[in-house]
Amino acid sequence: MSTAPLLQVNDLKKHFPIHGGFFGGVTAKVYAVDGISFDIAKGETLSLVGESGCGKSTVGKALLRLFPLTDGQVILGGTRIDDMPSSTLRPMRRRMQVVFQDPFSSLNPRMRVRDILAEPIRNFGLSNSSADLEARLVALMDKVRLPKDAINRWPHEFSGGQRQRIGIARALAGEPDLIICDEAVSALDVSVKAQIVNLLQDLQKELGLAMLFISHDLAIVEHMTHRVAVMYLGKIVEVAPRRSLFGAPKHPYTEALLSAVPQPTPGIQRQRVILKGDVPSPINPPKGCRFHTRCPYAFDRCRVEEPVLRPIADAMGEGHVSACHLHDRSAAENPLSGAKGAALLAVG
Repeated sequence: MSTAPLLQVNDLKKHFPIHGGFFGGVTAKVYAVDGISFDIAKGETLSLVGESGCGKSTVGKALLRLFPLTDGQVILGGTRIDDMPSSTLRPMRRRMQVVFQDPFSSLNPRMRVRDILAEPIRNFGLSNSSADLEARLVALMDKVRLPKDAINRWPHEFSGGQRQRIGIARALAGEPDLIICDEAVSALDVSVKAQIVNLLQDLQKELGLAMLFISHDLAIVEHMTHRVAVMYLGKIVEVAPRRSLFGAPKHPYTEALLSAVPQPTPGIQRQRVILKGDVPSPINPPKGCRFHTRCPYAFDRCRVEEPVLRPIADAMGEGHVSACHLHDRSAAENPLSGAKGAALLAVG
């Protein structure tokens, strides 16, 4: 896997204005994404996880330029795209495609599968003849393991898993370098979910795709990702390789998320971390660390000073960064200094 970043995101912000008052002026802002940075290498999967409403999907839409950014930089393949005019951006869109959460509403019910898949090929001028277009369509159906004769059917004639395969084929039609999977398996049954995840992994190996996998299902994330970025209230609070994050989380929020994952092994259970209170409003996020209102380890500094992402010593390897003041304390005062955050405890 190449170490050169395919995608670089620097201090990305997206604030949504709230209009009100007699003249309809801006009275407040929703700080949906408030200064996040990360990168994705060619052939790598980075999973973006967190509770609903933390800003995960907003990040994906911002990268795709589905709405203008408030601030920050998005660099794809060495080219900055966040400030590109639409005419220049159009050919760059081919390199970054998306698979949406709902496999039915994301497909046009008035179009046959043939037309759904042919549309991006025509839009980006990838075929030079009718025969070439037909060959590409057949190849796409084969890649997502759907029968070739299904290409003339309508979306409503397929099951949810089959419709998501069509959505994946449509994303592949433009021959992208990066696919953004926005909760791509959360609406599917468990058995179908596993099939789609395995398909995505196989396609990644075959085509060398990079993926941004947005999800709240940590069991799926653990199965398919290379690295994990954890979001809370518009901020990334921890980034680490999969093994490091699941084995030894270095942020209290990550510790709490992992403790809630069901453990399928009989006689084994996770040590639960119960968070107090509700997620604060993104309209008025807390001062200091945004997680301090729910953190079981919060102390005075957390309430006044916002922590920044920084490298954390990890016995499982490099590349682990966390935004938490606990790591300025001694090991005796830091409950996350060891791997006990998400440790499994044998019962009976």
